[in-house]
Amino acid sequence: MSPVFHFPSAVRRDAGVDAWFARPDHELRRIVQPWFEAMRDCGEDVRELLHDGRPTACAGDGAFAYVDAFSAHASIGFFFGADLADPAGLLEGAGKRVRHVKLRWGQPADEAAIGGLIAAAYADMRRRVAAGD
Repeated sequence: MSPVFHFPSAVRRDAGVDAWFARPDHELRRIVQPWFEAMRDCGEDVRELLHDGRPTACAGDGAFAYVDAFSAHASIGFFFGADLADPAGLLEGAGKRVRHVKLRWGQPADEAAIGGLIAAAYADMRRRVAAGD
């Protein structure tokens, strides 16, 4: 069985994702919104959906990243984050595959490093999908 999360129902632009960001009672969602936009801009094959209540970006139908917001922080998650090069040391998590970057109000984000992780996760998932993983 493939470890890739395949979501054939993902679409180019999901109204549910836009509604998730628009909720007025969740300000921490604003921190990750630009990063989800960066995911959307990775390529013409990017699709999206809400998976487990989180905006999730796919390369084709293979999920490569997601965003989420909690009470004290927001996060950018990568489904195969354990396989990504992380020279800035931003990725957290101890699971077999998934890693995330935590973002907090008032703390600067390493924009270049996060952008690099997003691009690398997208390229990795394109390779996995093309290989039939």
